[in-house]
Amino acid sequence: MGGRVEMATEERSVTERLAEYAHEAWSRWMKYMFEKSLLYPDGAVLIPVELVARWRRQANTEYNDLPEDEKNSDREEARKMITIFCKKQG
Repeated sequence: MGGRVEMATEERSVTERLAEYAHEAWSRWMKYMFEKSLLYPDGAVLIPVELVARWRRQANTEYNDLPEDEKNSDREEARKMITIFCKKQG
């Protein structure tokens, strides 16, 4: 039974580390997006049309069809997740 408790504790720990990473990744993305956008005095944000076109293209493209530089960006994110997942609690 001790093994089940250890696994549950380790699973929670991995879940929390991955959730923390997910929040950090989202936060970085939002900061980047706001940095690239126009902020109006009323707080509204306008995303430049060329970025909307780029991000829509990327969102609508399967990973295998992305250019290598965009795949590399996704690979960097995957490596971060692998590091979190494989790190032992301690």
